[in-house]
Amino acid sequence: MDQPPDRHVDASGPAGPGVVPGVALLELVTVMDRLRSPGGCPWDAEQTHQSLTRYLLEETYEVLEALDSGDRDHLREELGDLLLQVVFHARIAAEDADDAWDIDDVARDIVAKLVRRHPHVFADVPATGGPVDAEAVQAGWDRQKSVEKGRTSVLDGVPTALPALALADKLLGRLARAGLDVAPVVDGDASVGSRLLQLVAEARAEGTDPEAALRSSLAELAARVRTVEADGS
Repeated sequence: MDQPPDRHVDASGPAGPGVVPGVALLELVTVMDRLRSPGGCPWDAEQTHQSLTRYLLEETYEVLEALDSGDRDHLREELGDLLLQVVFHARIAAEDADDAWDIDDVARDIVAKLVRRHPHVFADVPATGGPVDAEAVQAGWDRQKSVEKGRTSVLDGVPTALPALALADKLLGRLARAGLDVAPVVDGDASVGSRLLQLVAEARAEGTDPEAALRSSLAELAARVRTVEADGS
């Protein structure tokens, strides 16, 4: 489609009676198509998966910043920017002459994955053995993922590009769920890295997200800095 449809989807608030949830996403896909099509936007038309990498990373961190701020309107805006990146990448992929796929394929894949990895919700036969709690769901998810991807280690698939604190938290979480007792050991001569890893382990033991905790402390530090700067001006 080279032109947006005549109808306009009002995406300014919750869906009203009779409106199918998600219909506004169709308008986003149509707008993206218009931007990438002939006569659209020159900047959008020349973007590639690689050129958009920096924006995907930036938008992800801006969503985290919005979450930390507690500003729900800001969070809504930043989630929209992140959603745009998904639609943008899917639109670029749809133009590939050798291996094209589009946003519908992305959606179908994640729907199939969610159904497959939630048998306690979608299976024809109800789960047995009593109520299924969150821990059991996570364990089942990990087992299913390992089978699907042919993983031989509990560490396979952990994205090593994660920020170091988040990566440490992820690795320790995998070990804990697998029942492997490989806790970090710290002695008096331990490196800074080892001590940091121990702090992550302590944070996990008390149910604290170490990455979020550090961001919170940094926000407090920044606020104090601004106060000092204001007092000295």
